[in-house]
Amino acid sequence: MNNVIRIMDKENIQRALMRIAHEILEKSKGVESLCLVGIRTRGAVLAERVNDCIQQIEGKEIPVGILDITLYRDDLTLVASQPVVHETLINFDIMDKKIVLVDDVLFTGRTIRAALDALIDFGRPAQIQLAVLIDRGHRELPIRADYVGKNIPTSIDQNVRVILEESDDQTDEVILESRENHK
Repeated sequence: MNNVIRIMDKENIQRALMRIAHEILEKSKGVESLCLVGIRTRGAVLAERVNDCIQQIEGKEIPVGILDITLYRDDLTLVASQPVVHETLINFDIMDKKIVLVDDVLFTGRTIRAALDALIDFGRPAQIQLAVLIDRGHRELPIRADYVGKNIPTSIDQNVRVILEESDDQTDEVILESRENHK
């Protein structure tokens, strides 16, 4: 049996992304050398939205890339026998740039580790920071986010789902699902 709790609605998500954009600009001292790279799929959508927020604040657009980490995952053989690899689109030089990696949910840290490996194959940025909409805890690797939309303490048997219009054809929301085992 699933219990579903709505954690964030569309307005909460937008407010969190605007706050993240302000924090990124403050820490980066503006947009010079700043680039966003979203982890496919929802991280890429969120990176575009953060870029929209930065444009509203600064009046300037910054480069945004999309990173597919499929082949860098340490659980690749567990995911599928024939994993689907999507295109990575980073159409700018990352050398000596301040990169903000963007994802939807930070959980064990393994996705971010894979993303760091994939990103380094494109060059050597001056700095890599991490922005996530949700940090749910339960880290297995020493990875932390620099920018967090919302911290949601969870139990290991719960699932956090970020639903976005662009990728899910539904209204924006973040939900927490609990699974109760009935025997």
